[in-house]
Amino acid sequence: MALRLGDTAPDFTADTTEGQIAFHNWKDGSWAVLFSHPKDFTPVCTTELGYTAKLKDEFAARNVKVIGLSVDPVADHERWASDIEETQGTAVNFPMIGDADRTVAELYDMIHPNANETFTVRSVFVIDPANKVRLTLTYPASTGRNFDEILRVIDSLQLTDGHKVATPVNWTKGDDVIIVPALSNEDAKALFPDGWDEKKPYLRMVKSPV
Repeated sequence: MALRLGDTAPDFTADTTEGQIAFHNWKDGSWAVLFSHPKDFTPVCTTELGYTAKLKDEFAARNVKVIGLSVDPVADHERWASDIEETQGTAVNFPMIGDADRTVAELYDMIHPNANETFTVRSVFVIDPANKVRLTLTYPASTGRNFDEILRVIDSLQLTDGHKVATPVNWTKGDDVIIVPALSNEDAKALFPDGWDEKKPYLRMVKSPV
């Protein structure tokens, strides 16, 4: 059964390029991005892992740990890493899970038989510090993911966790936000004393609280 938003992300123990990890212990207190790629030594995956490595400081600033996975063994990941560094200009700086027995792939429903019965699809899971799944994405094998968008979603999630707001279409960090409909005007005054732009009773725009 596919994981849904709000589900607890399954725990697992796996071998990675940085040694064996127990997932929940490894990410303890942090957000995590767990993403799968179909196969090592393939072109789209090479660009994805290189770009993700370049975002190391961006993820760290958001208290996010990144971990990749494919059904190839760790030894293949380690050999492939040199190709990624050579062609993308950045060394891989996050663990890559070797999931040759598909244990993790099956836990997270990363293999879609209608797409390919052997390899994982391009799955993304954003998992919060309480180990709850907050975002799921699935891309076809031919399409590289937009990791800037994943950062944008994490910014939104972290903002809305701390404040009673939602983020509108195409929002980026610093843009105006929306006061959630469940918050009455009276309660909103205490949280947003400078007021807001009420376009409709259900659409109240306000400056971002952070």
